[in-house]
Amino acid sequence: MEISTTRYFSAAHQLKLYDGSMEPLHGHNWRVRVTVSAKKLDKIGVVMDFHDLEARVDAVISLMNNFNLNEHKAFRKRNPSAENVALHIAESVALPKKIKLVSVKVWETGTNCAIWRG
Repeated sequence: MEISTTRYFSAAHQLKLYDGSMEPLHGHNWRVRVTVSAKKLDKIGVVMDFHDLEARVDAVISLMNNFNLNEHKAFRKRNPSAENVALHIAESVALPKKIKLVSVKVWETGTNCAIWRG
């Protein structure tokens, strides 16, 4: 069984391009969907409480909200691409022991996204 939550944050970034140059600094309204699973439902019949999952995802993305991702500690050695934002969230979200992280989907725009899968 799986559940997902979708959260939002706003942040700027500036990608380092293939030739080593930097693209212009620009912002996005990012959308993040985190999907988790459990082998069986808990004693009240849920994978986990949605509010708990939301709070755990918010704890990670709130540190990127209204921020220049290039200045965020997670992106000092990584280009702040949608792919690396998804990877950072996947590496950072703290979940209960019996809960498995299935995927983190990050939309940079309404039509472009990256997906990390566990």
